[in-house]
Amino acid sequence: MDAHGRRHAGDVDPADQWVLNPDTGSYELRLTPPADETPVSYGDEDRPTTPRRGRRASSPTDTERDGDGTEPHVPGQRTTASAAEDAGTGAGTATGGGGHRAGGRAAARAAAAGNSRRKPKEQLTRKQKMLRWGGGSMGLVLLAGCTGGYLLYRHFNGNIDKVDVGIDNPAVTDGPVNILVIGTDSRTGKGNDGYGDAGSVGHADTTLLFHVSADRSNATALSIPRDMITDIPECPTKQEDGSTKTIPAERNVRFNTSLGQRGRDPGCTWRTVQELTGVEVNHFMMADFNAVKELSSAVGGVEVCVAKDIDDPKSHLKLDAGKHTVEGEQALAFVRTRHSVGFGSDLSRIELQQQFLSAMIRKMKASNTLSDPSKLFDLANAATRALTVDTGIGSVKKLVDLGKDLRRVDIGNITFVTAPVVDNPEDKASVVLDQAKSGPLFKMLQEDRSLTKTKKDKDKGGKKESGVDLSKVEPSAADEVRVDITNGGGPVGAAQATVTYLQNEEGVTLSTNAGNASEELPATRLEFAPNQEDQAAALAKLMGLPNSALKRSSTEAGPRDPMKLTLGKDFTGAGEPIGAPDKAPDGVKEVNAGDKNICAK
Repeated sequence: MDAHGRRHAGDVDPADQWVLNPDTGSYELRLTPPADETPVSYGDEDRPTTPRRGRRASSPTDTERDGDGTEPHVPGQRTTASAAEDAGTGAGTATGGGGHRAGGRAAARAAAAGNSRRKPKEQLTRKQKMLRWGGGSMGLVLLAGCTGGYLLYRHFNGNIDKVDVGIDNPAVTDGPVNILVIGTDSRTGKGNDGYGDAGSVGHADTTLLFHVSADRSNATALSIPRDMITDIPECPTKQEDGSTKTIPAERNVRFNTSLGQRGRDPGCTWRTVQELTGVEVNHFMMADFNAVKELSSAVGGVEVCVAKDIDDPKSHLKLDAGKHTVEGEQALAFVRTRHSVGFGSDLSRIELQQQFLSAMIRKMKASNTLSDPSKLFDLANAATRALTVDTGIGSVKKLVDLGKDLRRVDIGNITFVTAPVVDNPEDKASVVLDQAKSGPLFKMLQEDRSLTKTKKDKDKGGKKESGVDLSKVEPSAADEVRVDITNGGGPVGAAQATVTYLQNEEGVTLSTNAGNASEELPATRLEFAPNQEDQAAALAKLMGLPNSALKRSSTEAGPRDPMKLTLGKDFTGAGEPIGAPDKAPDGVKEVNAGDKNICAK
C-alpha cells in the first residue's frame, strides 16, 4: 500500500515529513495525515494531491455507462463530474434527461478548467528541505561517551528502552534541569562482548550530572568517580511481573555499585547522586559502549589530543603525540584508556572523557550535521539504539521537547568538573570526597550558580556583589575570633550545634551561644566592626559565608567586643557552607567545552 498515497512507505523521504504549522510558525513532524486533511506533497508535480481511492470491480447490475463513453457511475459515490452537474443544473443526475446531463458535463468541464488555472504549489529545494529538517527542533543531549543534539523521529521510539524508576517528571520544566548520564560497563548488547568486565552486571562505569541553569545560559557537567566510597540509599525497583522490590541501603561502598549490584536499576544511582550532591535529578540517560563507537563515526570522527605517545595494552589505544581524529573502536579505546595518561587512575580517564565530550559537542555545532538528513538519521538511529531513559522522557517527542528546551546553552558556557576527592586512607584503590571542596561546589549546583562567566555576567559591567569582599584580608587565627551566635531562622538547636562545631572542629574557642535572635532572617548575616575584618575573614572562610552575608558597621569595636552571627533560614547545618561561592573552590580543575587546546598529558 502506498504511504500517504504517494509512494511506498520505505521510500518516504523523512525531510518531506516536516510540515509548516501556520498557527505556530514552526515546522512539525507529520508522519500520518489527519483523516480530514490532504497530505502534504513535496515531490513531483504529477503526484496526486489526495490519497488514491481503490475502485472495486464494476458489474452490469450496479454500474451503467453513459452513451458518450464516459466512465460508469458507481451508485452511492459522487464523482467530480456529478458534483459539478449539481452545481450547473440544480438537479442533474447521471440517470436524468440528456439536457441535464449535457449541462452537467459542461459545468464539470468549466470547473476542471478553473482548477487547471490554479497556481501550482511551489516545490522545495533540497537545501530548503535540509533547513526544515535541522530547524524544526533539537533532539536529546546524550553524554557519558557521547554528547550532542539530534533530531529523532517517531519511528525511532522502538529503539528506546525505558526504565520506570518510580519518579515520573515532565520532560520540560521552567527551573534548572539536572540530567543524570550513565555509561554502563555491561557486556550485553551486540558488539559489546569484547569490552568491560566479563562478570559485570552493568555498573555505573561513567557518571555525569549534567546541570543546566534555569535561564539556559550555562551548564555544568559534574563527573563522579566510579571508585569513590559513598553511601547508597534504599531504593525501590520495578520487577518484570510488575511488583516492586526494595533494595536495602549500603554504607561505605563504591559508587559504581549503585547500578547493577544486588539488582539495582538506574533509579538507585539517581537516588545516590541526589543524596550525595543535594541536587534534585529530573531525568536519567544510560548508554553502553556502542554509543561511543557509533556516534563518533556518525559525526565523521572526533578530534582529540595527547601530549605524549600512548600504547595502552588494556584499551588497545595506540596514538602518537599530537592531534588525531578518532572514531569507532579507536574512539572507544580513547575514552576507556587510563594506564598511559596522568597517574593511570580512573581520575585520569575522566579527563580524557571530558576532552572527548567537549570535542564531540564542538563537532556537532561546527559541522553541517544538523542540516544533513542522512547524518541526522545516522545520529538518531545510533543514539536511540544505545539509549535507556526514564519514563518522563521515554519517547521521541519527549526527547525532542527536552532538546528544544536545552539547545539555547552556548558551547562556551558548558563547564566540565570532577567531584573533588582524596585518596582513601583505608584503601589505596578507592577515593573519598574532599568535603572542604565538594561542599561549596555542590552548593553552586544547588543554588544554580554558573562556573562559567556568561554574557549576562559580563554585561553587568563589573558591578560589585552586594555585601563585603574580604578576599584580600589576611584572616586571623581561629582562637582569636570572638563571636556571639543566635538562631534567626535555622533548624532548632542550630546555634548550639554551630558553637560545638566551631569550638571542637575549628578551634574557635571564643564562640558563644546567644540563644534566639529577635527576628527571623531569610539569609544568614555576620555583623562586624572595621577593626574586626581579620576575624570576619577567618569566620567567613570556616563557615563558607558568601560576601552577601557580611555586614560591616561604621564604628570601631572594643578589644573584647564579639561579632554577631545570626543564622538565617538558609542555614542547613553546622559545618555546611551557608551559601554558594562565586567560583569553584581552589584546586577544582575546570574544562570548558569550547576550549580547543586541551591535550592529555
